[in-house]
Formats: sequence, C-alpha cells, structure tokens
Amino acid sequence: MAGLMVYLAGPGRHNEHDEPHLVAGDDALMTWYRDVELDRGAALAIARHLDRPRKVFGTEVTTGVYEKKQTGRDADGNPTYGRVRTGTKPAHVWHCSLSLRADEGQLSDEQWGQITTDFVRAMEFDDNQGTKAPCRWVAVRHGLSGDGNDHVHLAVSLVRDDGTKASTHKDFYRAQQVARALEVVHGLERLESSVAGAPGATRGFTPAEQRKAEERAAWVARTTIEKRDGAGAWDQLTPDQRRAEVARRWRLNLPREVLARKVRGCATAAADEAEFVRRLRKTGLLVRPRFAEGTEDVIAGYSVAERPTSRAERPVWYGGNRLARDLGLTRLREHTGWPDDPMTASAAAAEWNAAYRNRRIASPGRENVEPAPEATARFAQQLASVSQELRRIPLQDHAAWARTARELSGVLAAWSVSTEATPGPLAHASHMLARSAQTYRRQEPMPGRARRALAGTALLVSAGAKLGRGPIGQAAMMRELMMLTAAIAAVAIEARRSQQAAQLRVVAETNLARVHARIEAGEAARLAPQPAATATMTGEGATTTLPQDGRTRPAEPPLDPELQAMIERLRAGQSAATDATRTPVPAPLEKAPDRTTSPHKADRGMGR
Repeated sequence: MAGLMVYLAGPGRHNEHDEPHLVAGDDALMTWYRDVELDRGAALAIARHLDRPRKVFGTEVTTGVYEKKQTGRDADGNPTYGRVRTGTKPAHVWHCSLSLRADEGQLSDEQWGQITTDFVRAMEFDDNQGTKAPCRWVAVRHGLSGDGNDHVHLAVSLVRDDGTKASTHKDFYRAQQVARALEVVHGLERLESSVAGAPGATRGFTPAEQRKAEERAAWVARTTIEKRDGAGAWDQLTPDQRRAEVARRWRLNLPREVLARKVRGCATAAADEAEFVRRLRKTGLLVRPRFAEGTEDVIAGYSVAERPTSRAERPVWYGGNRLARDLGLTRLREHTGWPDDPMTASAAAAEWNAAYRNRRIASPGRENVEPAPEATARFAQQLASVSQELRRIPLQDHAAWARTARELSGVLAAWSVSTEATPGPLAHASHMLARSAQTYRRQEPMPGRARRALAGTALLVSAGAKLGRGPIGQAAMMRELMMLTAAIAAVAIEARRSQQAAQLRVVAETNLARVHARIEAGEAARLAPQPAATATMTGEGATTTLPQDGRTRPAEPPLDPELQAMIERLRAGQSAATDATRTPVPAPLEKAPDRTTSPHKADRGMGR
C-alpha cells in the first residue's frame, strides 16, 4: 500500500502527475486528509491508515504465482506446456483507475468524488447496507494522463475493519458492469461496444505492442515530414506537434493491425483457400498452419508473422483469431463462400504444407496474372450495380450491413497493401470499417452476386501498384466505395452509435474523398496519411449533425436488463447514503480473543 500511495503522490514515470490530491475516500480518511497537501509524508500516513486493519488482525490476503512450465508430453513425444502454480504473493491492495476519453473533457472533483463513491459501493467494498464491516479506501486525482485522459486512481484495502477479507470474485467483470452503469447514472458518454446490438469490440493491445508501434510511428512521421518539408523539418516542430504527428500514425503501425490488414485483403481477393495461402505468401508474410491432431491434410487454423528484417530478430506469430474475430480460419471459410469440395480441399492442403515447410507454392494461380486494362471499367460497372442493391437494405438489418462492412473493409485493405508504402487513408478506412464489422455471433455469407463483385474489385485493386491505367474506372469504383461507407455510417446513426458514425463519415467524406480526387487528377498511386476531421451526416429520412465534442448525442439506446438492475442498485445506494450518519472517527479495531481448547480428560469423550 505504501508503494502505491507514494507513486500516486509522486511525479509519475514521465512527470505526468500534476497537483495530486484526494477526491474521495472513507469517512475517517477524508476528515483528516481532505485538505492536506499530498506529498510523500501524507501519502505514507494515508497508507498506514488504509493498512491498519490488516496489521492489527494479521489477516493475509494472497494470490497465486503462475509460471509457464512443461507439464508432460503428447502422443508424438513433443513437450506440452501449461500454467503451473509455483507460490503465492501478497494481494491485499486492490487498485484500478477510472478514465474518460480525451475529447470528453474534464470533470470536477465533486463529480469524481461521487463517481468513485458509487463505484466502491457497487463493488461491495462498503458496509453493504450495514451487513459487513467496510473496507478503507481512497481516490486520488493527479491531472491528465499522457494521452490527455481525465482520470482518478482508486486504492482499496481488501481487509475490512473487522479483519475479514473482501471478495474479489469476478472483479474484472463486475468493474466493467459498474462502469457501464455509471456512464448512464452520471450522464457520461457510453461505451458503444456495450450497447445492445452493437458490433463486437476489437481486441486490445499489449504494452509491448504499443511501444513497438510508437517507435515505428515516430520513424514514419519523421521520414514523411522531412521528405515533404526538407531535411531538419522534424527538429523544428514543437514537442506537442511531434506527439500529434506520432499519435496520428501509431495505431495503423501496430504489428497486429498491419498483419490484419494484409490478411483481410488477401481473404477478400481470393477465390478459394489455396489462393488465400498463396496471396499471404506473396505479400511477404510467413505462414504457419495448425493441423488437426494426427493429420497433415486437415487444417484447423493458421498463424502469420512479418518476415524478420535481420538475423537478430525472431518472427512474432499471431493466430487468425488473435488478429480479429472474423479472421479465424473457420470464420473465413463461412464468410467468404470459398468452394468446399475434395479437390479444393486437397489443393489448399498442398499450399498449407508448402508454406509450413517453406517450399515453393504448389500450383500458381490467378494472383500472378495481371488483369486486363478493360477489366477496371467492367468491375466498376458491376460494383455500381451491386452498390445500388446494397444501399436498399433496411438500416435496421445490422447483420447484413456488418457483412457489407466486412467485405468493403477487405477491398480497401487490398487497395492499401498494393498502393500505400506506409499506412495511409486507405488503411485508416479499412480499419474503421473492420471495427464496425466485428460481431460475436457468426454471420451468413454475403449473397453470391454481391460477394463476386466486391471480390473482383479486391482482385483488381490488389494489382493497383502495377496497373496505373484506367483512372476513370478506378475513380468510379472509389466513388461507389465512398457511397457504401456513408450508408454504413447511416446504419450507425440509426443504432445510436454516434461516435462510430462520425468516424465512418470522416472516412467517406475526408479520407476516401481525397483518394478519389487524387485518382481523378491522375496523381501517383502512393498516398500520404491524411488528418482526420469532423463532418455532418445526412441519413435517410432525417438530418443529424454528428457531435464534435462527444456530448450532444442522439437518444440513448435501450438498456439490457442486467445493466438496468445495476443502475437501480446505484441509485438505491445513493439514496441510502444520503440518509446515513457519517462519523469522522475510525471504527475501533478490536482483535477477537484467541480461541482456547480445553485439555483432554479421561471422563470426557469417546475414551471415557
């Protein structure tokens, strides 16, 4: 506890802590330390207050320490590994942070105090309406994070005032549910992925992935600016300007995002599974299949990795499901409508085995054939016809629009891989559409005609680096892709997902519109990243101005029963807290007398 409090009161790892102070805590702590300057001495005193029940009662709260170790061998004699418990470590401190998005602005200390008090009550760290002894806790606020997020830190002692342990069973899940309820009760921006009917959230990133992406984004930003403005232009920028340039690019340079974009483009352009494997290898990726147990012709999954640039590097492998929910091999087979017969399965197995053994491709296909120049206009006409049909899909049919977003994202991914040396507007557009296509449930494949038209477009644009011809046809295709993206944004507005709608509208009206203008002007195919902007969205039947600050939003969508129950608990707790009597005196910590046992006597017990 002392180490955590000293860190919260200190300057932080990068001197980002500014004026640390308390915003909430248990009654006794706030009485004594509400207006105290939070320096090292005060932090240690607060830590002693929080830790006193544990020391008085001698209660130990521990958790297991696990390591990856060999647990045995499989049928082929290969070692198998698993998580093995090797010991325990102290776990009497419960720490979390509550944060807002940077564009939500800042809350007052009073607002944060009420939010953290409600959070502690909902997590049942309080007296639970007089049925338990309360935990001691404190909430510390010390300015914005490095990314500009307003936040507070919450530290809770898991030993209650009577020496019993507080339960942390499923605390991650419960904390998320409480956070969603707090968004409603306190009028904050709701997490759109939690709304009923919303697309599934994308997977998070590890600190190592973020650090590597930031290094890559910094190099890309410096190279791009000095190439555009001359040598030394990067050094003339202010620190804030440099951070802004890096922030614009870091997400698209995450290794997992780069791999997902390449895999998505290859899957959309491929006519069958064997061509999918060949296209992956053609883009320079390392491919490793996962065979079903005991076979080498039944492929159950796959992993991909970027080829190392030096002998000192080792490839970092990502499974398809790890890249995105819709990029697992089972989902790809369902969504893409690849042929499923013995001949194509045998051809696919041959290509997977060739990739596994690092041999030449088994049978070259159409990925090595350059499309004819007139194919551009033909595919543009097909895309225009299919686009009109797709735009007639009802906005309430979210599953159909998720399929459309998935295929559209694949087309833009293929175009980005073939024309953008570094992730640019096409990569950003593909990423945003892929986010709107994530679903927890499996989807039906897109109708054959629409799927063939979009797959043909992906096939054509994947050879865009070599084409350089037919700009009129390419401009027409881009215009149809812009209109489909705007239609998907209209679906997001109908579903009351304003943030996602604004991002998709930016993709259509800013990123793709500038690419379209460059194609029409006959500029080079190599594209530079474009800054994002806000836009005004016009949906079918109504005009809606998308919020620029995240505060003016459409009517909130209906709440699911579990979230509604949590909201009612929070409001009931607020009413009970208003009527409760508070005391500045800490609860007396009286250790129960040691239990004694009487010695065995001959006239008692079974042996008498």
